[in-house]
Amino acid sequence: MTVIPPHYFNYSEMRRLSTMNETLSIVIPAFNEERTIHRILDKVKAVELTSGIQKEIIITNDCSKDDTEGAIYRYMATNPHLNIRYLKHEVNKGKGAALHTGIQHASGQYIIIQDADLEYDPLEYNILLRPILDGYADVVYGSRFMGGKPHRILFFWHSIGNKFLTFISNMFTNLNLTDMETCYKLFRADILKGLELKERRFGFEPEVTAKISRVPGVRIYEVGISYYGRSYAEGKKIGAKDGFRAIYCILKYNLWSK
Repeated sequence: MTVIPPHYFNYSEMRRLSTMNETLSIVIPAFNEERTIHRILDKVKAVELTSGIQKEIIITNDCSKDDTEGAIYRYMATNPHLNIRYLKHEVNKGKGAALHTGIQHASGQYIIIQDADLEYDPLEYNILLRPILDGYADVVYGSRFMGGKPHRILFFWHSIGNKFLTFISNMFTNLNLTDMETCYKLFRADILKGLELKERRFGFEPEVTAKISRVPGVRIYEVGISYYGRSYAEGKKIGAKDGFRAIYCILKYNLWSK
């Protein structure tokens, strides 16, 4: 019997082999995105994930009023090799509810949130995956406010609002995040699925942050990402009332619902 000395093993190769059958579930909530849904799916399709990890694309159509559904069906018909699961709400329930549906149906070991617009770049999935695959993290947030990645210059008060909401959230969670409101959040699936999430609209971000922060022993990391923001003319939906709702959710899930 041949005995292989311990120094023979290549950690990178061992890690690659151990992740070959793992899957990243990409959860995409969609509402009135017929103009861009095919473009974001093209970007997701083009991504080659590190360590041989496979992609599972889960789209929840939140009762769009335009032809989002038709655009998705056409894309699936012309890309039959892609692992796409299409889900649909018969009534509009909100982004948070669409995420709940997608998360419930995700089968991968890891889950990432991906908006259907073009504000975030799927080519950066591997940046978010790395701290988890290297064994350091359980949850990774993609920050628009750290690192040297490009971001579009748009709304001064939106950036102030985002930083203010992050500041208040950090006060209660005792985290030092720079961007709590970011779309790009990547989770180990078992941790995310273990949370009882309730917010149906944009309150998902402060709620999931509050509840993740209380998971015993959870390791949260943050990496810098790009941000290609949209104007309202280009379809941006979040507004001032959602900011006030976020403050309410920070208080609700950090103080009143502990």
